[in-house]
Amino acid sequence: MGKKSRIKNRAAKKERMPFVARTFEGLPHEVDWIALREFVPSATATAALESGGEVTVCSLLPGGGAGLVRPDGQIWVGLQVMHNFGDVSRDLAHVVEQAQATEPGNPVSMSDPGVGPRLQDLLDLSAPFKVEVHDGFDFWLDGVDAGADTAALLEEANESVAPTVRLSSVEGAYWTEMGSHRYLRWVMPHDDSDLLDALARLQASRGDTLTGDSKLIGHFRAHGLLVPVWEFEVDADALEKPAAAFQQRLGEALADTTPLTPEQRSARGNIVSRQVSIR
Repeated sequence: MGKKSRIKNRAAKKERMPFVARTFEGLPHEVDWIALREFVPSATATAALESGGEVTVCSLLPGGGAGLVRPDGQIWVGLQVMHNFGDVSRDLAHVVEQAQATEPGNPVSMSDPGVGPRLQDLLDLSAPFKVEVHDGFDFWLDGVDAGADTAALLEEANESVAPTVRLSSVEGAYWTEMGSHRYLRWVMPHDDSDLLDALARLQASRGDTLTGDSKLIGHFRAHGLLVPVWEFEVDADALEKPAAAFQQRLGEALADTTPLTPEQRSARGNIVSRQVSIR
C-alpha cells in the first residue's frame, strides 16, 4: 500500500470519543444506571428525552442486543452489552439515535458511534428515573405474540436470574441471593478516597455492619464509583432500616476530616485489599 493510500485510510477512520471513567455522571440516579449496567439481572426504567418522548432502559435485551424498536414504536435500549467504544454514555446515546431512525418491530444494530451527543445531551435531566426490578424477562414479550421457540428461550433466560431486590430506603443498594449466599451491593456516589476513609473509620469503630450477622466483605469499582459489598443471612426487607441507619453513620464519617488514626489506617488498607467480584 502506497503512502497516499495509507493517509487516505487513516483519514477515513471515524473520530473516537475519549474514554470517560465516570460515564453516567450528571444523570439522575447515576448509581442506578451503574447497577443496571453492571449487575442487576432484570430491570427496567423509563428515561425522558429532551426532544420529547421516552426510552425504556433495560438491564438486558434478548440476545444481549443494543436496542430495539417495538411494534408500537417504543424504543428499548439495552445496558448489558458487549460493545464499548470508550464512552458508554455516547454508545447508548448512539443507540437512541439509531432507534429514532428504525422502523417499528426491528432491532437496533450497534456500530462505532464516533463523536457525538451523550446521554447527558439527549435526556431530560429533570425527569425521574424510576427503576423496576423484575423476577425474570417476561416483560420482553409484553404485547408480543411469541412462538414455542421464543417461549423456550425465555424460560431458559428466566432460570438464570438471581433473585434481586432494590432497597427503597437508600439509593443504589441491591440485595441479591446467589445459591446459599445473600449479598448487598451498594453503588455509592462519593469520591473514592473519601469513601474509603469513611469506611475505615466505621470499620475501626465496628460501625460498618448492617445487621448482627452481616460483614463488609469487600468492594469493586464500576464506572468511576465504588461499590461496597456485604454478606449476611437476612432477607431484603430486613435491611431497609439498617441501611438507612448506616447511611447516616456514613454521612457523619464522610464529614470527619481529621487524620486517620493508626487503627483506621490499618482498616483502610484491609478494605483496599479486598476487591471482590459478585455477579
